[in-house]
Parts: sequence; structure tokens; C-alpha cells
Amino acid sequence: MASVHDDRILAALRTLLDRAHLATPGQIPDVVAAAAAELGWTTILHLVDIEQRTLIPFSATGTPPAEPQSIEGTLAGRAFKLMQPVVAHGGEPAVWVPLLDGTHRLGVLRVAVPVGTDLAEPSVEDAYRLLTHLAGHLVAAKSPYGDALAQVARSRERTVATELLWDLLPPLTFGCEGMVISAILEPCYDVAADAFDYSVVDDVAHLAVLDATGHDLRGTVVAAVALAALRNSRREGRGLEDTVRVMDRYVRQQGHGEIYATGVVGRLDLPTGRLRYVNAGHPAPLLVRHGKVVKQLTGGRRMLLGLGREEVVVGEEQLEPADRIVLYTDGITEARDDAGQFFGLDRLVGHLERSAAAGLPAPETLRRLTHDVLDHQKGVLQDDATLVLAQWASGEEHTFTSGLMPASASLGEDGPRR
Repeated sequence: MASVHDDRILAALRTLLDRAHLATPGQIPDVVAAAAAELGWTTILHLVDIEQRTLIPFSATGTPPAEPQSIEGTLAGRAFKLMQPVVAHGGEPAVWVPLLDGTHRLGVLRVAVPVGTDLAEPSVEDAYRLLTHLAGHLVAAKSPYGDALAQVARSRERTVATELLWDLLPPLTFGCEGMVISAILEPCYDVAADAFDYSVVDDVAHLAVLDATGHDLRGTVVAAVALAALRNSRREGRGLEDTVRVMDRYVRQQGHGEIYATGVVGRLDLPTGRLRYVNAGHPAPLLVRHGKVVKQLTGGRRMLLGLGREEVVVGEEQLEPADRIVLYTDGITEARDDAGQFFGLDRLVGHLERSAAAGLPAPETLRRLTHDVLDHQKGVLQDDATLVLAQWASGEEHTFTSGLMPASASLGEDGPRR
């Protein structure tokens, strides 16, 4: 069976990196295709749509149009959900490879190879994994420089409020040593005033979820201001208590006593698992341990943001390895069906526990959960629905990239480093 020599792999990667410098976002498929051509391969880039239901083709110039791939029931969707390459058997030899930026799922890359090429041969596997690995970073790096990628991912018009808020949010998934953070916000096209944020600074993970009152642009602006106050305080090195006070002050100034915000702001010490948090009139976070929701985190209570109250009470929780913390807005539990029945806390708990039992990664857990919430309301939410899931000291962060690591890049007999 055909193998791939190192010099050809190097030529392909050099082509990708050299052409990437002056490429626009819309030229990324051409850059990736040119790199693959050095190996005698062809590629089709598929980006996940905003609602995470479909993988949309973004083809290179001059290539035949490709069909969208549903995330449910397709090989492409399986690669996306499991974050592992999936070989297509029968017909043209090809493999679907998850397209990631770090741990953030961007889509998939279909790599087709000549007949007679063994996709399981180590050098071939190394080549398509490395090519896709760099392609994912390229997609993320080029996204801020134009609208082509954003246009591919949307299927209908967005409101101005949605455009404003989504441009302020961090990527939906982040991983580092000892931590995986994933978040999701629905609806994707008519968002009102939910927001989330995270950051890891000096071995401390910062987590937040916010929900401003109102369902118009004013509420969105208040949520954006609260988000900016949070980030400013974090970057200025303020403690948790002072950060909440600063957020309260700016929400009060922007809301003019008419618009307020609830939220949970927390800090998790990664070496020890010590969680400190403040809950400003928000639903209590959930603690998932050994696959079960074992408690609600009911400490750290204070009045909602924007009332000018200075008192701040900090709640604390000591986590155990592999614990999951789930922050959510009331748009999840208060989603109602045609009969007026709430989605409710019990359904939320049941979904989290089933996902844990199935071993689903954090982003896939949230994707399926928000789709269940949407289906409960026939696709039309009465309120924003936002979730943040943080998993500590589980080693899951290494499974995100294992599908893209070359076989030669072994983690060693001791496994992943914590």
C-alpha cells in the first residue's frame, strides 16, 4: 500500500503555511486544497452551522459543489461529534477528520486519497492529521479578518442585537491542562440578553454567565457592558468581590434603574479544585460528580446586579477530580411547550446524567441539551437559553486533540500529563 514520505508531508505543510500569510478568509479552502494536492489528495472543508445541526461545505475555487452533511446520521457528523477521524468505506477512499482550533469544534475536513492508499498506514495517518490540525488553526486565525466564514455558517438573517452580543463572546469550547470549559447560547439568530465568559489566568479559571432583563437591544447593551466590566476587572487584577461590585455599578449606570442583570461569577483554582463564586439572583449552579447531579451550589447569594448594593457574599465548594460545574440561565428550565409545561430542572438533571453515563464530551453534551430545549418549544424560545459546563481535572482535554495527533506524537506510557 502507498505511504507518504516525510519530504512530501513537509512540502504540503509548507505550501499551507506560505499561502496562508496573504490569504483572505474566503480563500482558506483553496489554501488547504493546494496543500493537499502536494500529496495527490483532494479536500472539502465543511463548517458547522451556527445552530450546530449541519456541516456546510466551503469548497475550493473550481471544484464541484458538495452536499451539506447532517450532524445526525452521517459519517461526517460522527467525526464532528466524537472528535475522531472516521473512514468512509466503499467508493473513493476518504476520511472525515474533525476540524478543531485547540478544543473548539469548527467543522470537518473530508480528505480523499488515490485508490490503493491505506488510510491506516502511519505515514498517511500522520499526514492527514497534521494537515487538518493546521487547517483548523488557520480557520480560527483568519476568521476575524473578514466575513466569509461567518456567512457560510449562517442560514438566515440575524438581529443587530445578536450580531453585537455574539461578537463579544469567546469560542464555545476551551481546554488547557486540568480544565475543559464549554458553553452554548440559543437562539442563535434572535438573542436578547444572555452572555457567558471564561478565561484562565495564572492557574485560575474564571467563569461567568449573565442574564440581563428585557428582550430588546437595550438589554443586550446592558449584558455587553456587564461583560466588559467583568473583563476589565479581571485584567486589572481585582478580586472576586470587587469585580462583582464593579459589574453592579456599571449595570446600574447603563440600566438607569430599569434594566438589571442576574449572573454567576466564579473562580476555580486549578491546582486545588477550590471554587469561589457569587450568585446575583441567578439559578444555582449544578455539581455533577461520578455521573450524578449531587447538589445545587446555593451559596454566595446577593441581590441582582444594577441595584447598587455593595454587599458581596462568596460561596465556596471543594471539587473532586472529574467534577463538572454547570451554569445555566432560566431560559433552559423555563422553556415551555404548547401545553405550558416547563422543561424544568428534572429534565436538565436527567440530560446531564445521561450524557455523563454515555461519556459524551462537554461540547456534545451542551449541543444535544440545547437542541432538546428547542425541540421542547417547537424550535421557538420565549427566552435566551445559555449553558456553561466546566470540567476539572478529568484529563478530557487530551481526548479532544487525540484524533488530530500524529501517531508518532505519543503521550508515553504514563498517559496525559495533568
